Amino acid sequence: MKVVAFNGSPRKDGNTARLLVAVLTELEKEGIETELIHIGGKKVHGCTACAKCFENRDGRCVIDDDVVNDCIAKMAIADGFIIGSPTYFADVSTETKALIDRAGYVALANGGMFTRKAGAAVVAVRRAGAVRAYDTINHLFGISQMVTVGSSYWNIGIGLAPGDVEKDEEGLQTMQTLGKNMAWLLKKIRA
Repeated sequence: MKVVAFNGSPRKDGNTARLLVAVLTELEKEGIETELIHIGGKKVHGCTACAKCFENRDGRCVIDDDVVNDCIAKMAIADGFIIGSPTYFADVSTETKALIDRAGYVALANGGMFTRKAGAAVVAVRRAGAVRAYDTINHLFGISQMVTVGSSYWNIGIGLAPGDVEKDEEGLQTMQTLGKNMAWLLKKIRA
């Protein structure tokens, strides 16, 4: 089994990445292969609603000069995936939103590529606005017929400077529980 995590923060080693690593560590303890992909700070185009993915039905977006098609391919073969984002003006980063829109549209155009996969949102926040970002990511899972994985609280960690989330004991515990819950679910789905 494999879970791929996507970091939508431009800070490769910032708070979002640290939260994702906390989840992935628990998955690895359960024998699940993991991969962390950083998309934040890279050139990522938003969806243009051209609907070419519905014409082509090849599991790809027609925009082919950024990392999104590679991400979609990894999502398609993974048993589950996690999308992580910092909170930007009470929502996800632009890179995260572009990934959600384009991957979601391609999945729908290709017969529900993500159906019954496990999905989890992870959000880093300074103070407020994280619930909307969390919801934005979870909407992809809902419309894609995925199974959304939760934890003991919303999958949110609080911190401003890189590394501050490591002081958020409840946030880290939430990530560890999320990893355990995702591992449990994947083992049930794949049994």
